[in-house]
Amino acid sequence: VQLVQSGAELRNPGASVKVSCKASGYTFTSYYIDWVRQAPGQGLEWMGRIDPVDGHTKYAQKFQGRVTFTADTSTTTAYVELSSLKPEDTGVYYCNAWDGDYLDYWGRGTQVTVSS
Repeated sequence: VQLVQSGAELRNPGASVKVSCKASGYTFTSYYIDWVRQAPGQGLEWMGRIDPVDGHTKYAQKFQGRVTFTADTSTTTAYVELSSLKPEDTGVYYCNAWDGDYLDYWGRGTQVTVSS
């Protein structure tokens, strides 16, 4: 199983960023994709989840209205897009494939830096 994430991004405050997570080695629709971020010096923060089967999403309340998850089954790639970026959105963004039970796999993370 591999989850390959896109490269580091630098954005100005107020801009948007879209991070990808290319999945391989398993049936894409058999695992949820969670997005988790870690700000500098902070713990992991769950952003939400998408079910690639039907695109159903669940967003953490903190990110409601600013975040969008999508999943393309034709390319087995999941995406997170975060808009209206603030400096405090700086951190490493991870995708996590979870089977709904006890199996999960992690991407290596994507550094997003928001700075003017």
